[in-house]
Amino acid sequence: METVIADTGFIVALTNISDSKHGVVKSVYLKQQNILMPQTVLAEVAYLVGREAGIKNVSTFLKGLTASRFSLIALTTEDILRIAEILEQYVDSRIDFVDASVMAMAERLNINTILTLDYRDFSLFRPEHCDAFILMP
Repeated sequence: METVIADTGFIVALTNISDSKHGVVKSVYLKQQNILMPQTVLAEVAYLVGREAGIKNVSTFLKGLTASRFSLIALTTEDILRIAEILEQYVDSRIDFVDASVMAMAERLNINTILTLDYRDFSLFRPEHCDAFILMP
Protein backbone atom coordinates (compact mmCIF):
# COMPACT_ATOMS: atom_id res chain seq x y z
CA MET A 1 0.00 0.00 0.00
CA GLU A 2 1.23 3.48 -0.82
CA THR A 3 2.48 6.00 1.71
CA VAL A 4 0.22 9.03 2.15
CA ILE A 5 0.61 12.31 3.99
CA ALA A 6 -1.98 13.88 6.31
CA ASP A 7 -3.05 17.48 6.65
CA THR A 8 -4.41 19.10 9.80
CA GLY A 9 -8.14 19.09 9.06
CA PHE A 10 -8.13 15.37 8.38
CA ILE A 11 -6.52 14.59 11.74
CA VAL A 12 -8.70 17.03 13.68
CA ALA A 13 -11.84 15.44 12.18
CA LEU A 14 -10.47 12.01 13.06
CA THR A 15 -10.00 13.00 16.71
CA ASN A 16 -13.44 14.60 17.05
CA ILE A 17 -16.31 12.11 16.90
CA SER A 18 -18.83 14.95 16.70
CA ASP A 19 -17.20 16.39 13.56
CA SER A 20 -19.46 16.01 10.51
CA LYS A 21 -16.57 14.48 8.54
CA HIS A 22 -15.46 12.07 11.30
CA GLY A 23 -17.07 8.95 9.81
CA VAL A 24 -15.66 9.33 6.32
CA VAL A 25 -12.24 10.37 7.68
CA LYS A 26 -12.13 7.37 10.02
CA SER A 27 -13.03 5.05 7.16
CA VAL A 28 -10.16 6.40 5.04
CA TYR A 29 -7.77 6.29 8.02
CA LEU A 30 -8.53 2.62 8.68
CA LYS A 31 -7.72 1.71 5.08
CA GLN A 32 -4.23 3.24 5.27
CA GLN A 33 -1.13 1.53 6.58
CA ASN A 34 1.50 4.27 6.46
CA ILE A 35 0.39 7.84 7.03
CA LEU A 36 3.06 10.48 7.37
CA MET A 37 2.31 13.41 9.66
CA PRO A 38 4.58 16.42 9.29
CA GLN A 39 5.60 17.87 12.65
CA THR A 40 4.16 21.17 11.42
CA VAL A 41 0.78 19.47 11.17
CA LEU A 42 1.19 17.96 14.65
CA ALA A 43 1.74 21.44 16.11
CA GLU A 44 -1.38 22.80 14.40
CA VAL A 45 -3.46 19.77 15.44
CA ALA A 46 -2.33 20.14 19.06
CA TYR A 47 -3.24 23.83 19.02
CA LEU A 48 -6.69 23.27 17.48
CA VAL A 49 -7.58 20.27 19.64
CA GLY A 50 -6.39 22.12 22.74
CA ARG A 51 -8.41 25.20 21.86
CA GLU A 52 -11.59 23.26 21.09
CA ALA A 53 -11.42 20.26 23.41
CA GLY A 54 -8.83 21.08 26.07
CA ILE A 55 -5.26 20.15 26.87
CA LYS A 56 -6.28 16.80 28.39
CA ASN A 57 -7.45 15.74 24.93
CA VAL A 58 -4.17 16.91 23.41
CA SER A 59 -2.31 14.76 25.94
CA THR A 60 -4.50 11.76 25.14
CA PHE A 61 -3.92 12.27 21.42
CA LEU A 62 -0.14 12.52 21.87
CA LYS A 63 -0.02 9.39 24.03
CA GLY A 64 -1.92 7.49 21.34
CA LEU A 65 0.36 8.46 18.46
CA THR A 66 2.75 5.55 18.98
CA ALA A 67 -0.10 3.08 18.52
CA SER A 68 -1.56 4.93 15.53
CA ARG A 69 -0.92 4.63 11.80
CA PHE A 70 0.84 8.00 11.83
CA SER A 71 4.60 8.42 11.49
CA LEU A 72 6.04 11.83 12.28
CA ILE A 73 8.36 13.48 9.79
CA ALA A 74 10.48 16.57 10.31
CA LEU A 75 11.18 19.47 8.01
CA THR A 76 14.51 19.53 6.24
CA THR A 77 16.42 22.59 5.07
CA GLU A 78 15.33 21.63 1.54
CA ASP A 79 11.68 21.66 2.69
CA ILE A 80 12.01 25.10 4.25
CA LEU A 81 13.40 26.57 1.03
CA ARG A 82 10.64 24.89 -0.99
CA ILE A 83 7.99 26.17 1.44
CA ALA A 84 9.26 29.70 0.85
CA GLU A 85 9.01 29.16 -2.92
CA ILE A 86 5.48 27.79 -2.62
CA LEU A 87 4.35 30.70 -0.43
CA GLU A 88 5.83 33.19 -2.92
CA GLN A 89 4.36 31.40 -5.93
CA TYR A 90 0.86 31.25 -4.40
CA VAL A 91 0.96 34.56 -2.53
CA ASP A 92 -2.49 35.54 -3.87
CA SER A 93 -4.11 32.38 -2.50
CA ARG A 94 -4.79 31.32 1.08
CA ILE A 95 -2.08 28.68 1.13
CA ASP A 96 -0.46 28.96 4.55
CA PHE A 97 2.79 27.71 6.06
CA VAL A 98 1.43 24.35 7.24
CA ASP A 99 -0.24 23.57 3.90
CA ALA A 100 2.94 24.58 2.08
CA SER A 101 4.95 22.31 4.38
CA VAL A 102 2.70 19.36 3.53
CA MET A 103 3.13 20.15 -0.17
CA ALA A 104 6.90 20.47 0.07
CA MET A 105 7.29 17.23 2.00
CA ALA A 106 5.00 15.37 -0.40
CA GLU A 107 7.13 16.56 -3.29
CA ARG A 108 10.40 15.58 -1.59
CA LEU A 109 9.10 12.13 -0.71
CA ASN A 110 7.27 11.59 -4.05
CA ILE A 111 3.92 11.19 -2.31
CA ASN A 112 0.91 11.69 -4.54
CA THR A 113 -1.95 11.27 -2.04
CA ILE A 114 -2.84 13.79 0.64
CA LEU A 115 -5.43 13.13 3.34
CA THR A 116 -7.13 16.49 3.69
CA LEU A 117 -10.41 18.30 3.98
CA ASP A 118 -8.83 21.38 2.37
CA TYR A 119 -9.51 20.61 -1.26
CA ARG A 120 -9.27 24.23 -2.33
CA ASP A 121 -5.63 24.87 -1.43
CA PHE A 122 -4.34 21.45 -2.40
CA SER A 123 -6.21 21.58 -5.72
CA LEU A 124 -4.59 24.92 -6.59
CA PHE A 125 -1.09 23.61 -6.11
CA ARG A 126 0.82 22.06 -9.01
CA PRO A 127 3.43 19.70 -7.55
CA GLU A 128 6.74 19.17 -9.32
CA HIS A 129 6.58 15.36 -9.17
CA CYS A 130 3.06 14.70 -10.51
CA ASP A 131 0.28 16.48 -12.39
CA ALA A 132 -1.83 17.00 -9.28
CA PHE A 133 -2.27 15.54 -5.83
CA ILE A 134 -4.83 12.82 -5.19
CA LEU A 135 -6.97 14.21 -2.37
CA MET A 136 -8.82 12.00 0.07
CA PRO A 137 -11.43 11.59 1.39
